[in-house]
Amino acid sequence: MSEQFRSGFASFVGRPNAGKSTLTNALVGSKVAITSDKPQTTRTVVRGIVHRPDAQLILVDTPGLHRPRTLLGERLNDLVEATWTEVDVVAICFPANERIGPGDRRIAENANKLKRGIKRVAVATKTDLASPERIAEHLMEITALGEELGIEWAEVVPVSSVSGDQVQLLADLLVGLLPQGPPLYPEGDLTDAPDEILVAELIREAALDGVRDELPHSIAVVVEEMGLREDRPEDKPLMDIHASLYVERDSQKGIVIGHRGARLKDVGKRARLQIAELLGVPVFLDLHVKIAKDWQRDPRQLRKLGF
Repeated sequence: MSEQFRSGFASFVGRPNAGKSTLTNALVGSKVAITSDKPQTTRTVVRGIVHRPDAQLILVDTPGLHRPRTLLGERLNDLVEATWTEVDVVAICFPANERIGPGDRRIAENANKLKRGIKRVAVATKTDLASPERIAEHLMEITALGEELGIEWAEVVPVSSVSGDQVQLLADLLVGLLPQGPPLYPEGDLTDAPDEILVAELIREAALDGVRDELPHSIAVVVEEMGLREDRPEDKPLMDIHASLYVERDSQKGIVIGHRGARLKDVGKRARLQIAELLGVPVFLDLHVKIAKDWQRDPRQLRKLGF
């Protein structure tokens, strides 16, 4: 291994729906974080691992920082702020199709309070949704915000995870900011999240699709049991997965299940295909919908659901 090999952690932070998870997946080249057009989709710290001949870049995708309305929201914010004190680079995502607002400013102010050794990078995300003129204006706004707050941006980079524009350049720039050191994860690992967590997240992603209002935030998924079926021949494995979708009220349970169970069946079908691709084996997926009343505000229920 070259003595110039670099390894370290870069954390993507930003408002909800700033494109952090999509960018993480684009850089890793595989799906390690679920994505949705619903804000506050990410609820865990997801580590995606980029392997290169010259470096190992560990990307830490975090929940969106927001003004919390529930105990769950407070815990997610605490999770983000604990995470970005332990990384080498903090990359703040500013969506190019939106103006820089008070939430962005608060995040930048917090990033500016981190210890001096942590590099700050500004990433203008979602450039595929903005005109060249708007992108240029957005980059000037980011630069002005840095000057106003006294932030020395190590880099300011516009990217589109959807088109792939400048994604490789961002990887190169992040690697250049990492310290020299050996690989931290085995070759081939794309994430350090346990399979049960990834499976639960894929189920939740499928359940989020098409629901609206407050319901996306009320859905939590727990994998109760998961393992290869014992009576199968080695050349025809089958993974049995039993999972529960938790909602907060009876009315929400009806929405998730749908008319005569049609919606839950569709969620199961789409999640099963993604899980089979992830695990590399056919999957039998058994889903049940349960009620955990007001779980986002209940410390005991939050512990039970893994928060």
